[in-house]
Amino acid sequence: MIVPTLAGAGVRLRGLHPRDVDDLVNGYADPVLQRFMPPLPVPFTHAQARDYVSDVAPSMFADGGGLWAIADPVTDRLLGGIGLDKVVPHRGQCEVGYWVGPWARGRGVATAAVRAVTEHAFHTGMARIELLTHRENAASQRVALAVGYQPEGVRRAVLPNRDGGRDDLLAYARLAGDEPGAAERLLPDLPGGELTDGVVTVRPLTPDDVGFYAELHSVPDVVATSVPPVPPSAEDMTRRCAWAQSHWLAGERADMIIVDAATGTSAGEIGLYYQEPRTGQAMIGYSMLPGWRGRGFPTRAAQLVSLWAFAETGIARLIAGALPTNLGSQRVLEKAGFKREAYLRSRLPGNAGRRFDDVQFALLAEDLLAEAARLDG
Repeated sequence: MIVPTLAGAGVRLRGLHPRDVDDLVNGYADPVLQRFMPPLPVPFTHAQARDYVSDVAPSMFADGGGLWAIADPVTDRLLGGIGLDKVVPHRGQCEVGYWVGPWARGRGVATAAVRAVTEHAFHTGMARIELLTHRENAASQRVALAVGYQPEGVRRAVLPNRDGGRDDLLAYARLAGDEPGAAERLLPDLPGGELTDGVVTVRPLTPDDVGFYAELHSVPDVVATSVPPVPPSAEDMTRRCAWAQSHWLAGERADMIIVDAATGTSAGEIGLYYQEPRTGQAMIGYSMLPGWRGRGFPTRAAQLVSLWAFAETGIARLIAGALPTNLGSQRVLEKAGFKREAYLRSRLPGNAGRRFDDVQFALLAEDLLAEAARLDG
């Protein structure tokens, strides 16, 4: 069978060859691939790799899909693999999957390969292509968005895992009639990966922050001002950190850590929750470890996040709330430029069926810009 060769930016997609066996085995030994490709045999042997090249790849073309080696266009070395599977001809639908070896990551290889295969599939009659990925696999989600795949929701328990359970996967799809280019992101990345004023730095929450997150969310008054005021379980905290990048990419929320710029020590957290994209309204919330309070860190962090939100997103109005008894949090908001707007009775859930009032503050883009201009003048 003749495998069509496809060209992409910095990649060449060709048929698999026996010379690829060593790189195929090395790539499939990578823990990241094993984590996100549970059907993959572990260990993956040279014999299995040879069968993959000689039997599995040709059979995918015979079934109407395809399996390509992602190769370096200059050296022809294997960089990864990409395939079209689960073809439903009468619906004009299929699924794309891909992997990139550790030696080739960070070069846009997956994005270029997915773009090339997507265009090929549409040119050969497909009308809809799906891309499924684990929520923890932010790199794969970035590829999907960069190629213009739109998020469509969660496929619950769609993939058997290595522990005998089943994993949920995020579903993305691209239609033949979609506009070209990347999918729109409601919450872009922070410029340079962080925000700072020289005193505090705000950076995204990552899976490596779970220890700090657990420390912060064991502080009694942090728990008491959470919604609901219940200590999160260890599983909840691990999931919150592991899924933070996914929520950000989906435009749902931006979870961030407040860091002491002088020492690099994590001191608190601040989050932006994009509740109403249609009206341009979002909410912020924050918490600090007791030892870092009284230094103005949350005020500075709130100002940094607000400036970023108004300058880089479609957000026009930020809201924040505080318990009537939480005068410290109210002072933080006032110093950050927020204005008190409402007293909402019985708004927040508490323990044992109780409910609490909420003092609500708001900040408008023009307010913050006016304050910045006043300070500059």
